[in-house]
Amino acid sequence: MKRKGILIVVSGFSGSGKGTLMKRLLSQYPDTYALSISATTRAPRKGEEHGREYFFISKDEFEKMIVKGELIEYARYVENYYGTPRAYVEQKLDEGKDVILEIEIQGALKVKQAFPDTLLLFVTPPNAAELEKRLVGRGTETMDVIRSRLDRACEEAEGMDSYDYLIVNDELEACVSQMHEIIRGEHHRSFRNEVFIKEIKEDLEKLKRR
Repeated sequence: MKRKGILIVVSGFSGSGKGTLMKRLLSQYPDTYALSISATTRAPRKGEEHGREYFFISKDEFEKMIVKGELIEYARYVENYYGTPRAYVEQKLDEGKDVILEIEIQGALKVKQAFPDTLLLFVTPPNAAELEKRLVGRGTETMDVIRSRLDRACEEAEGMDSYDYLIVNDELEACVSQMHEIIRGEHHRSFRNEVFIKEIKEDLEKLKRR
């Protein structure tokens, strides 16, 4: 039985470690997962390549994709569009890869509306004090920026119960294993195996009539 991939949305607080978690998951299981590549109208930065970091397209091309319904979700930031191309995601799912989108809560809920079978995972540190410690420990931001990130985390926490699973990122390797096992388990959910169920029912009916 050919397995179709699962669309997975991963969200989490800034400082939760979701980016590191995604990199480790993809490096450990390169044949299992594909990270969705977004389309954007911004110019490539030094070292970026079309089709690797982003699909770099013009504003006209992007707006045509919106009209044609070729984006799963999209948003506009600082005069540039960012969005998830439907064709790329569907191609990888048909290849049997589990496709991961790393996006914020509003985008996650839009994806769930478009693809009801989407698996939603939310990454969180073990507690709020640890989140603050990680943000301060980066050493790259002012306290004002850190406070704004913590304020944003308070808002994001209101949407945590919309997710299917919470991933508590306390120890990285254990967290990677936990996420992988959750996704493996999802493949055995009955609603994801309707074709198999239908086929075995039909085969049993044939045996019954022999």
